[in-house]
Amino acid sequence: MKFFAILATAAVLSPIAAVAHDAIDVVDAYARGANPKAGAAFMVLDNHREVACTLVGVSSDAAAKTKLHTHTEVEGVMKMHAIEGGIEVPPGSKHALQRGGDHVMLMGLTAPLEDGMTVALTLDFGDCGTQKIDVPVDNQRADDHAQTPHDDHAAHEGHEGHEGHADH
Repeated sequence: MKFFAILATAAVLSPIAAVAHDAIDVVDAYARGANPKAGAAFMVLDNHREVACTLVGVSSDAAAKTKLHTHTEVEGVMKMHAIEGGIEVPPGSKHALQRGGDHVMLMGLTAPLEDGMTVALTLDFGDCGTQKIDVPVDNQRADDHAQTPHDDHAAHEGHEGHEGHADH
C-alpha cells in the first residue's frame, strides 16, 4: 500500500517538475552604468522550452526608456543600434546578452547605477510570457569576452541618448 502512495505522489509531482523547467532561465545577469543617464544590462537567456521564444522588449522603472541593442561593424567601426523584431532564443538553446554584442540599453536613468544596487527588469518574451528579474549593478566587472579593436568611444558616435557614453 505504501508503494502505491509513493508512486501516486511521484506521478502527481512529475508534471510540476516538468513545468518548472519549461521556462527561460536568466543566468549571470548584471548591469553597468555608462554615465549618470545611461547604462546597460547583460545576461544569458537559457531556453528550456520546446518552442523558440523571442525577447521582444524589456521594461524598467529605473529608466525612461529600455531598448534591445546590438553592435555591428560598419566600415571598420563598431556601431550600436536598436534590434528590430527582438532576440530569438531557439528551443534548448542559450543566447548571451553581452558587452560588445546584444544587450539591454537603459536610457534616461532615474538615478545613476551604483555598485550594490539592483535594477528591476521585466523581460517580455511575447507568446512565451514575461519574467521579472532583479539585476545587480556591478560597474567593476571585467568584460567576459574580448572586445574588438574598434569597440571604444568612437563606436558610439551618433547613438541616441549616449552623449559621453563610456564602455558598458
